[in-house]
Amino acid sequence: QVQLVDSGGGSVQAGGSLRLSCAASGYTHRTKDMGWFRQVLGKVREEVAEISTGGGSTYYADFVKGRFTISQDNAENTVYLQMNSLKPDDTAMYYCAAGLAGPDGRLLEISAWGQGTQVTVSS
Repeated sequence: QVQLVDSGGGSVQAGGSLRLSCAASGYTHRTKDMGWFRQVLGKVREEVAEISTGGGSTYYADFVKGRFTISQDNAENTVYLQMNSLKPDDTAMYYCAAGLAGPDGRLLEISAWGQGTQVTVSS
């Protein structure tokens, strides 16, 4: 069973940067893809980015393309989300997820979630 631990959130001003980390333990054939989601209270959780831990292919939501980068360190079993040029609209709880991606690269079948890490961007 996969367990995920998110970290790295915090408060920054608009234009600033943060790097989120997701440390994973355990592995199943149904958790080969990993991603980051975010959720604002009262709104639907939305996918931000995804990476295939085997091949390294990535997916990004349009609203983060060019600003966020997802990467992995297989030796450390850790996935990162580097967030640059942060905007107040990026304020949300960010969650790491593990599962299987569909043909468009988005996670379709999620088997594990991290506990979440809060990102707050002030203007």
